[in-house]
Formats: sequence, C-alpha cells, structure tokens
Amino acid sequence: MIQAPRLLQCLRNPTFARLYTAQTINLVGDALTWLGLALLAFELAGENAGLILSGALTLRVAAYVVLSPLAGAIADRVDRKRIMVITHLARMVIVCLLPFVTQIWHIYAIVLALNLFSAFFTPTYTATIPLIATQEEYPTAIALSSATYQLLGVLGPGLAGSIAAFVGIRQVFFLDGITFLIAAILVITLPGQLMVAQQPQEVRTVRRTLQDIRLGTTCLLSDPPIRYALAMQLVAAIAGAAILVNTVGYVQGNLQLGKLEYGWVMAAFGIGATLASIGLGTFNPRQKQTVLTGLGAALITLALLPASWVSLGGLLLLWIVAGVGQTLVNVPTQTLIADRVDVDIQGRVYGAHFAWSHLWWVFAYPIAGWMASHLPSSVFLGSSLIGTVIWVIVNLVFHPGQQSDWKSGLWHDHNHTHDQHHQHHHSRHLAMTVIHRHLHFHTIAQLEPC
Repeated sequence: MIQAPRLLQCLRNPTFARLYTAQTINLVGDALTWLGLALLAFELAGENAGLILSGALTLRVAAYVVLSPLAGAIADRVDRKRIMVITHLARMVIVCLLPFVTQIWHIYAIVLALNLFSAFFTPTYTATIPLIATQEEYPTAIALSSATYQLLGVLGPGLAGSIAAFVGIRQVFFLDGITFLIAAILVITLPGQLMVAQQPQEVRTVRRTLQDIRLGTTCLLSDPPIRYALAMQLVAAIAGAAILVNTVGYVQGNLQLGKLEYGWVMAAFGIGATLASIGLGTFNPRQKQTVLTGLGAALITLALLPASWVSLGGLLLLWIVAGVGQTLVNVPTQTLIADRVDVDIQGRVYGAHFAWSHLWWVFAYPIAGWMASHLPSSVFLGSSLIGTVIWVIVNLVFHPGQQSDWKSGLWHDHNHTHDQHHQHHHSRHLAMTVIHRHLHFHTIAQLEPC
C-alpha cells in the first residue's frame, strides 16, 4: 500500500480533516472577497482604486491588532466550534451586502465589519489545531494549514478572476457567501465541543477578560524562544511589506513589464512559501524552531538586497527565496507556541501573537511606502538594510546561540499554592499558603508525575 506523504498524514485524524476542509473552503472565499473588492474598487474609483484598497488593508490590520487578543481570551472560555460557526455565518451575510455597494464608504464599512469577525476566527482556528490533533500531528497540521494558505494565495486570485469573468463582478460575492455557509456547516458537524477545561467557579467579568488578554501577551514576551521568534517576525514584516507594496512598481515601472509578469513574480513568492511549508511538514524539525526563524528572517532580508537591480528572471528567483524565508519565520513560531504553552491558555496566546505579528505590519507598511517615495531607485535595498540592522540587534540581545540553556516545559495558568512545583516571587501582601492563580512556567522535570 502506498503511504501518504508525511504532510498529509495528519488528515487521517477525521476531526482535523473536517476542520481543515472548512478552512480551505474559507480561504477560497477570502480569495473571492479580495479579488472582488479590487474589481469593485476599480469600478467605483478607476485609477484611485489602489488608494481605496490600501485604506481597506489598513482597516483590516487595525481590526486584527485590536480584537485578536480579545478573541484569544474568549476562545479559551467558550466552545470554539460556536465561535467559528458564528464568524462564518456573519461573514456570509456581510459579503452578500457587497453586490449592493454604490459608494466608496460602503466598501470601508463592509471591510471593517468583515474583518472584525475574521479577527475572531483566525486565532481561534489556529488555537484549535493543537486541541484536536495529537502531539505528533499538530506540527504537521500547522504546516499543512500554512501550505494551503500560501498555495491558495497563489492560485486563489486566478480562480476567483475566472469565476468573476464568468458570473460577473457583483455576483461573485454571492458565491463567496456560499463558501462561508459550507464552511460553517462543516464546523457544525465536528463531534462534541471544542472547549478547553476551565475551573467551574470562574465567572466571566470585564476584569477577568482584561487579565486574559494581558496573560497572552505576558506569555509571548516572557518565554525566550517565543519572544525571539516574535522579534524575527518583525524582520520578516519589514521585508514582506516591501515586497507586497513595491513589487508592482518595480515590475511595471523599472522593468517596463505588464500585469502578467507582475503576477508571475508574486506567484514565485507564494510558491517559495508553499514549498517551505511542505518541507516543514515533511521533515518536522521539532528541535530547531528558533534556528529556523532566524534563518528565515535572514533569507527574506538578504533576498531584498540586490532586488533593485535585477531582471525579471533574477527577481523570480529572489522572490522564491523570500517566500521560503517568510514561511520559515511564521510556521515555526506557531509550532513553538503549541510546544511551550499549555492547551488551556493557547487561545489567549495565539490571539496575542496574532495581534502582535500584525502590529509589526502596521509599522512595516509605512516604511515600505516611505522607501518608495524617497528612495525609488533602491527601495528594496533600503528595506533590506533596515531588516538587517534589526536582525543583528535581536540576535545580540536575545543570544539565540545559547538556546541550549533555555528551559523546556510549558506555561500554565491554574489555581495553586506554593510547593516544590510552584516556586516564584509575589508581592508581600500575598501569603505563600494562599490559593491563587497567575501565569507561571513548569519545567519538564516539574511536569513529570511524582
């Protein structure tokens, strides 16, 4: 019998296979949404369509940054299946309003509403993977999800464009709504509840919700490997924003080529990212996640270095390398969180990570735009030098070469008193024998049963 590739073996888990199918259909819907929005913006504003889309993209990132930590906190407290179903159905209704848009402000309002729900769905989905997959399966499951995201990022616009040409610009949004409905039905059919166990006496209050949001960020910034990976995502964002913002100007302006060649170059970036995701899912280097994030940030930064002076062929090769680097930063970071954070608080941590990683892009997009306006002849070189400086500083500050000294274990948040397993400092007013709770780290030795 022919054995399935390692990347696909996680699909033997029927619960994950169904969730993954729902996510894939959801990504097809996203492709339809954004291509339809681009065509609709051009229909309403002509040459100013780019300005409209940049404003919509800013709203999207802002929604993610503000709401993702809250989404992560909620994902740890309620049934995640319910969250995903509600967000799918809400987006179905919202995208079905787009065919009736007649004003530019309608686009902004609908995009903001759409991404308010996307900000709740994405970290919830990511945090659910380790909940339903085994310890052996979830690194491959995360890599497969990332590979599918990258692959549909390449193929999705072409598929969406073909559908739009056949059914019309505005009608494509109704098909988009159908994809969200199908995804919601698949999630509804998942067995049981997708909910982590909680203390029965806990009551949901505003104060507790704010504590949960703070817990996710504290965990990100307190754990040395995760903190290092998060800093490497800043480097990748600087380079990635330069690619997304300035590639079209370089291809159509400097190289005097057309939209087809621009599509090839961006496809090369997506193909590189897809191949890297497949490689991570196949070889599963569990013990080298921080090495991979540092290597990935270096690759995407160095790929930009000569990009302002190469031909189309050279740019295709460089963008493949850059795509590989982008995935080598993002996928191991998600795996690190799954490895080092207890399942009970992963929703909060994934939500905080989603917000912080998108906050980097809030800084990166203006930098890319400033480079385009002030250094048009060396726009990629400038972004590469900024990324290189940040990469060097991060490695000097966090000393990843000493990662063998970083403790292995899990971050927890549960009721405890101070015993041999819970030795840490508190303010003086808290007695050491009082039952209390806060975020703390268990080493592997402390996790082993006594």
